[in-house]
Order: sequence, then C-alpha cells, then structure tokens
Amino acid sequence: GGQPRNVQPFSDEDASIETMSHCSGFSDPASFTEDGPEVDEEATQEDLEYKLKGFIDLTLDKSAKTRQAALESLKSAFSSKILYEFIMERRMTLTDSIERCIKKGKSDEQCAAAGLACLLCVQMGSGIESEEIFKTLGPVLKKIVCDGTASIQARQACATCLGICCFIVTDDITELYSTMECLENIFMKAYQRDRDTNGVSSTHNTVLHVSALLAWTLLLTICPMNEVKKKIEMHLHKLPSLLSCDDLNMRIAAGETLALLFELARETDSDFFYEDMDLLTEKLRALATDGNKHRAKVDKRKQRSVFRDVLRAVEERDFPTEMVKFGPERMYIDCWVKKQTYETFKEILGSGMQYHLQSNDFLRNVFELGPPVMLDAATLKTMKISRFERHLYNSAAFKARTKARSKCRDKRADVGEFF
Repeated sequence: GGQPRNVQPFSDEDASIETMSHCSGFSDPASFTEDGPEVDEEATQEDLEYKLKGFIDLTLDKSAKTRQAALESLKSAFSSKILYEFIMERRMTLTDSIERCIKKGKSDEQCAAAGLACLLCVQMGSGIESEEIFKTLGPVLKKIVCDGTASIQARQACATCLGICCFIVTDDITELYSTMECLENIFMKAYQRDRDTNGVSSTHNTVLHVSALLAWTLLLTICPMNEVKKKIEMHLHKLPSLLSCDDLNMRIAAGETLALLFELARETDSDFFYEDMDLLTEKLRALATDGNKHRAKVDKRKQRSVFRDVLRAVEERDFPTEMVKFGPERMYIDCWVKKQTYETFKEILGSGMQYHLQSNDFLRNVFELGPPVMLDAATLKTMKISRFERHLYNSAAFKARTKARSKCRDKRADVGEFF
C-alpha cells in the first residue's frame, strides 16, 4: 500500500450540524441553546457534504490505514445523521467501495466496511435501491462468513451485516430462507458438544457463533408462521445445550433466543407444550442465581439479570416492559421480538439510535411509530425549560434527597443504639 494520508475523522461538531435530507428539520431539544446565534444551515450542509465526498474518495486510497479511517468516518456520519438524499446520489459508488474493501482488505478494514454496509441499508430503508445494494453485497458477505480462512472478526462482522441487511431489504422469501440457512450452518456447529463434564467448551469460533445466532434470530422474527414452526421444532431442543457454554455472551444469546422462540411458539399455539420444561427451567434458574466464585462479579450480575427475565418468559409468559425516550416521544418495548430488534439496531447505530428513532422513516415503520413528528426550532425552544427553572427544580430535588437521607441515617442510628 501507499503512504497513509492524514484523514480528519468525522467529529461531534460535524454530527451536530442540522443538515441533509427530508428529515433535516429534526433535532434534539438540547441542541438549541438559549438565545444562541443563528446557524447558516445551507453553508454547514455544503461543508458536511464536502467532507463526506472526501471520505468516499479516500475509501479507494492505496493505503489500508487511510481506507479504514475513511470508512470509520463515514460510519460516524451515517449513524449520527439522516443523509438519504446525499447517499441516494452516490449509493453505487459507496456499494462498489464497500465491496472492494470487503474483498481485498484485511480484518479491520473488512469489519469497518461491513459496518458501513449495515448503516448504508439503514439509511436507504427498504426499497428497490436497497435491493440493488444487497444483490451486490449479499454474495460477498456470504462468501466471507463461510470462508474458514478469513479472520473470525471479519466473519463475525459479515454475519451481523448479512442478517441486518437481509432484514431491511429483502421481500424475496427464498433469499430470506437462503440467508437464514447460511447463518444456521455457522451457529449449529456450536451444538457439537465436547463429551466432558464442562459441556460446551469455549473456542475462538464462539464469537462467530454468537453473531450468527443473533442475526438468524432477527430474521426469524419476520418469517411466515409455518416457517417459524419448522425452526422451533428444529432448534428448541438443541439450544439449551448452549446454556452450558463457557462463554457468557453465548449463554446470554442462547437464553434470549430461547425466550423469543417460546414467545413465537405460544403466538402460533396458545396451548404450546414443551416436553423438557422442568429440566430447562432448572437450568435457567441455576443461571439466574449463579454464584460461582471463578466468574467475574460483573459477568455474574449481568447473567443473573438476563436469566431472571428469560426464566419469567419461559415459566410465566411474562416480559418486563421497558420504555425508551427519544426527543418528545416514548416507545415501549413489551415483547422479546421487539427487544431483539431494538438491541440489534442499537448495537449498529450506537449513540445515534435516538436520533434515528426520531427521524428515520424505516426504523419508525419497524417499531410502528408512525411518520416522524415535525418540530420546528420555535416549538423545541418552548419545550425546553429555562435555566433558572431548571436550577430551582434541581435545588428542590437536592433538598428533598438530603432530608430523606437524614431520616434514614437517624433511623439507622436509633437501631444501632437500641442493639
């Protein structure tokens, strides 16, 4: 490769620019400062476009380091802004660059390119243009996923990308089944247990198996019910074996997939009966109360939290509802299907998830949020409380907390003296 160029990464300052596309009017209320100076949106939009064009050009640079930096900068931009119109004009160029980087690049570059492919499809949403992107990238992703000589990290990134892009794009049922089969062939290798007392042994392939299983589970949520029934019959008796894996992420992925399968099974048949229910609930309860000293405290805490919810789902058909806030809106996650979908896109979009929930038509459609809520700058300003009011509220809250804590301390002191 050639000499690496100095690539100025996409920064938070760029991300804060209210620009691009039909959704450019959206913003978080916090982005409007009180009595702040007016921003020339047209000029900042041109600056951002200029930077992004430069990054796209650099994805073809001779230096691998430069290409990777450019891919990462594009990922930051795509996750933090809605850039539909900009991308629409350059989708084929971007697709060609991503394909080239996945085919020719090394592990880190392939991972960055696969991540950018996910975000490209998230930006474009479902439609003919996205289908064209997937037709080009789908075979390349499958090839890397199934290539035993490729790095595990690249295969892992491509498995995740394959699942997400297929979820977004495909209306072709045969393509959906083909993609699921590809992912199935990967994670089913984890079922092949070593015949020793420790159950499933942890190998360097486990991260790949986890990503393939999670991507497959995402696609299962959009399958027709007759196919869902087939997959449940095929996997529900095998998945519990993965609960004995040494790897925490595999145990959690298997547990959450089991909860989702039970949820889908009971949707198709309210009288669904699982033969080995006692054995399964015993395993789940053990994981929900695990106190093994050889495991890290953080891992045990995370495992117990997840498996308490999984046990409730399997045993009591219950789901702990979660609320997600974004801008002036609220979304309730009230089932495992919705949780799996939300967690997948949150992993890809990172801190940009709230912004995309507010502004991205595709994601709003997935979570049944309706069309984006149009809010202008004046409305957002009226929604924001003044600095003085916020100060008064914080002072009152602080005093209330201090009084409550003082009472608790007094009670503890009394008890101490009593004993």
